[in-house]
Amino acid sequence: MQGIPVIERLSPNFDERRLPVTMLVLHYTGMPDAQSAIDWLANPESRVSAHYVVTEDGQVVHMVPEDKRAWHAGQSYWRGISDVNSASIGIEIVNPGHEWGYRPFPQAQIDALIPLVHDIVTRYGITRGNIVGHSDVAPDRKQDPGELFPWAKLARLRLALPRPTKYLMDPLWSDGAFLLALERFGYDIKEPEAAVRAFQRRFRPEMIDGIIDGECRAILLALLLPKPQGD
Repeated sequence: MQGIPVIERLSPNFDERRLPVTMLVLHYTGMPDAQSAIDWLANPESRVSAHYVVTEDGQVVHMVPEDKRAWHAGQSYWRGISDVNSASIGIEIVNPGHEWGYRPFPQAQIDALIPLVHDIVTRYGITRGNIVGHSDVAPDRKQDPGELFPWAKLARLRLALPRPTKYLMDPLWSDGAFLLALERFGYDIKEPEAAVRAFQRRFRPEMIDGIIDGECRAILLALLLPKPQGD
């Protein structure tokens, strides 16, 4: 990565990839502080890792070589891929998370994250629809990076899908039809309410209730069209 300063703190927790890289998964660390999170990701007993960690003051820590399979996503699924670890680069963003006092992500952190994301997705040709949160690929288990993550900032730089805001129209799908459309978009719908909450957390974070309504239907329909129109 040219022009991105990094600190090396290599983790032993990785193995060989079985798929080419087509995804980027963003997480929060969900631990009290950065050092605890980095130490845990480097601990062989934890059996977890990530390729990169971005601290709140904007430091990028490199932990697993990109050509290796980091253990960041766990049991997960996205757009037909069930071995998300093999197909993705994982970035952990330091934040206490919902368990330890979830808070907004500092500007310095996002300013460091954006060029890292840009560099990775450019080199691998990762599409905006495959830049996802942990909650997108594991909706029944995870909430990160959560409703405070500034997806809109990434979307304005074409580093994520935008939240559709223009020309929205409720297709009046039944709940079953909505879930089928959600599955077509990419989500695992085995736990329907969890999948709906994950979708809302990502694309309508001001109301995360797991209830399918007209706004959810309209947003999903727009996302399934070739060029969703956002701010």
